[in-house]
Amino acid sequence: QVQLVESGGGLVQAGGSLRLSCAVFGSAFGSYAIGWFRQAPGKEREYVGCISASGYSTDYSNAVQGRFTISRDNAKNTAYLQMDNLRPDDTAVYYCAKSKLAGYNQVYNAEYSYGAWGQGTLVTVSS
Repeated sequence: QVQLVESGGGLVQAGGSLRLSCAVFGSAFGSYAIGWFRQAPGKEREYVGCISASGYSTDYSNAVQGRFTISRDNAKNTAYLQMDNLRPDDTAVYYCAKSKLAGYNQVYNAEYSYGAWGQGTLVTVSS
């Protein structure tokens, strides 16, 4: 049974940085894309970005493009979300997810493309 565990959330001032980690257990990590999503208080969950299984392809939402960077270390079964120049509207619970389909360079921006999710980690950005 696959399990995803996020870590690295916390409180940071606007303009600061955080790096989230997503450790994946019980799955062929290197064969699947990893997506990041977030849910702010009172809002629906939204797509943040994705990295392909190979790590060669990434995709980001317009809201985070140029500020956030997704990477992965297939040897450690871990993906990362580097968040720079954080803003108060980045405050949310951040989730990582594993794609349903195995592939090499595919990226996915829809929730239905993901079959396993982590429990989330809270990021709070103060002004």
